[in-house]
Amino acid sequence: MTGEAAPPGRLTGEQRAAVSDLFDSIGTVLAELGELFTRGGHEIALVGGPVRDALLGREVNDLDLTTDAVPQTILSLVDGWADAVWTVGIDFGTVGLRKGGLQLEITTYRSESYQPKSRKPEVHYGTSLYEDLIRRDFTVNAMAVRLPDREFVDPFGGLADLRARRLRTPGRPEDSFTDDPLRIMRAVRFAAQLGVTPAPEVREAAAALADRLEIVSAERVRDELTKLMLSADPRRGVELMVDLGVAEHVLPEIPKMRLEIDEHHRHKDVYEHSLTVLDQAIELERARGMGPDLVLRLAALLHDIGKPKTRAFESGGRVTFHHHEVVGASMSRHRLGALRFPKDVIADVSKLVGLHLRFHGYGKGEWTDSAVRRYARDAGDLLQRLHVLTRADCTTRNRRKAAALARAYDDIERRIERLAEEEELNKVRPDLDGNEIQEVLGIGPGPMVGKAWRFLLELRLENGPMGKEAAAAELRAWAKRHADSGA
Repeated sequence: MTGEAAPPGRLTGEQRAAVSDLFDSIGTVLAELGELFTRGGHEIALVGGPVRDALLGREVNDLDLTTDAVPQTILSLVDGWADAVWTVGIDFGTVGLRKGGLQLEITTYRSESYQPKSRKPEVHYGTSLYEDLIRRDFTVNAMAVRLPDREFVDPFGGLADLRARRLRTPGRPEDSFTDDPLRIMRAVRFAAQLGVTPAPEVREAAAALADRLEIVSAERVRDELTKLMLSADPRRGVELMVDLGVAEHVLPEIPKMRLEIDEHHRHKDVYEHSLTVLDQAIELERARGMGPDLVLRLAALLHDIGKPKTRAFESGGRVTFHHHEVVGASMSRHRLGALRFPKDVIADVSKLVGLHLRFHGYGKGEWTDSAVRRYARDAGDLLQRLHVLTRADCTTRNRRKAAALARAYDDIERRIERLAEEEELNKVRPDLDGNEIQEVLGIGPGPMVGKAWRFLLELRLENGPMGKEAAAAELRAWAKRHADSGA
């Protein structure tokens, strides 16, 4: 297909109304911007994601526009009109601006490509909207609305693909994925986010070129993975990553969970189990009024990644995974660190992975109040997420066993709530603070104060609130034992 004379797609009445509603909700901003560029002798169009999402009836948050004007000309045209302008992306042809509470990004028509071993794309400016659209990742993102007259432009059949929930590239997928390998991850993400199915030729090219992801920066891969995990159906995206061999370059621990199951060593398929836990965690998120939670979803997906490394076969055909939660916590830290996730996300996910088995020692409620306090304290501000993860981890088909586990966890949650009301569990501290410890022991600041504080904290967790006099007596006895032992 050549030139811009390709017949545009025909919008349904509903889609036409959706685009109209988008423009109406934005007010006069896009109309004014279109007039500015037209008077300046330049083209400008709303493009890509905003057009696609409006046609799908999805909320539109980001406004992306494309133009034949180069960045310096864009700056000149919006000078005095925009409320604020920023040029962080100007090296890639993008100018950001704010107008009337809206944020917009305007990018010069362009194409970009990677050299075989380069991590940074080479950007080349184009001269037409068609050239700009053909270099876009997928046909559903290669639709535009010209401003100010609102002409719908769809030279590659994106509207038809959107209706068919089909993912195709404007040109050959091999060329598209070679130009920007991150598009392979975008294909996976769109499958999860939009419910589209990659066309056979797209799947084939993605599988063949998956190793090209190695040249893409970890940060860009991480951002796509984050959007995938926060989508409506992350399982779909994860399965596609594994099926296409993409996971080998992003989360190689996931395909390794597909352990063989034979007649002598029967056990749950760890991969399928993990996907089910992810699904159930998302259901519980919604049931508990939580929004999409990246930390929880990553922990659900990764909670058993330590199993392949710890698998052992015992007599009688038993399969064990001793300490897989400890190994899994370490593996989670390593993988998420390699993907450059924020330190707090890495810490929280690995902590949840390390704690996910703790509840299974609860039995029928035999834990003492001390054990319940420790469970809540060790989870800290991750307690609610740990509740969800632990409940989601029950994937047994044995209804009686599942009901018993649910009752047991109901019980532990009730006990935590009761203790929290009685003792303010989220603020558990020793009965004496550092100054009081020094006063009781007649010592100054130093390591001894920290040791004493930790002793009193353990005592507090074991016995609950003791009061200052009882705590002081226990502290003196501890200090005497400490001195007698010469420690």
